[in-house]
Amino acid sequence: MKHLRMMGLGLAAALCAGQAHAEELTGTLKNIKETGAITLGFRDSSIPFSYLDDSQKPIGFAMDICYKIVDAVKKELKLDKLEVKLNPVTSSTRIPLLANGTIDLECGSTTNNADRQKQIAFTNTHFLTASRFVSKKSNKINSIDDLKGKSVVSTSGTTNIKQLTEANAARNLGVNIIPAKDHAEAFLMVETDRAVAFVMDDILLASLVAGSKEPDAYVISTDAFSKPEPYGIMLRKDDPAFKKVVDGATAALYQSGEGQKLYDKWFMQKIPPKGLNLNTPIGAELKHEFAKPSDSPDPASYTAK
Repeated sequence: MKHLRMMGLGLAAALCAGQAHAEELTGTLKNIKETGAITLGFRDSSIPFSYLDDSQKPIGFAMDICYKIVDAVKKELKLDKLEVKLNPVTSSTRIPLLANGTIDLECGSTTNNADRQKQIAFTNTHFLTASRFVSKKSNKINSIDDLKGKSVVSTSGTTNIKQLTEANAARNLGVNIIPAKDHAEAFLMVETDRAVAFVMDDILLASLVAGSKEPDAYVISTDAFSKPEPYGIMLRKDDPAFKKVVDGATAALYQSGEGQKLYDKWFMQKIPPKGLNLNTPIGAELKHEFAKPSDSPDPASYTAK
């Protein structure tokens, strides 16, 4: 009788343990397990991070990083297959769509800063950039002060348009600030002389110039609106289990030789669809970030480019 009672207790304990294990999954991981799908948010013109190729398929450096995260999630959840859904986002919609559960990861060129960390979370840094402006060489605009009284465009919902607005007020520039829906529209405004300059992350400006009809007609400012700032893949706040998997996947990628190879693929080689080569070697600051991955780097420690 005692033996049977012990067996019963053992069976009950095993059942409880099984139930506890099943209940361990929470948040994003639980949803992915239940639906068998993960949704990635992508940008359509953030070259070379997240953009559309000739067949309208999202590709890029950040997309490749996100697919490495997907592999890690699939392994963590012991899934034979995991459907990857793709959802377009813009500078204005990326945070709301992440917060409301439409997307699980935002794979793009999003700056990790304190304001955004109040709403969402970031994984380890995958790039560092500074906010500058592009203009036509013929306009001879060499500094931020040269923008005084002129029309300047920047993309809605970005840190760049905020920095432009702050500089405009602080320096009493009297700039007419034009918000654009995306980077492509903003650059087109400079091309067609509706704006004299476009304020954006320097690497994105370099990619837009390289892909333009007359690359030699443009110049990117030496003057910067910011110190180098970190990009990170976004995910929802207060989801430690999912963040642990995402951070583990990105750290493993960056610390391996594969991280450098992935960087070179997108920044040092010809990329589709036009065969552009941004020819942007990895800098010492980003090498440091790859060696010691962090989701909260200190921009004050970087040397401005």
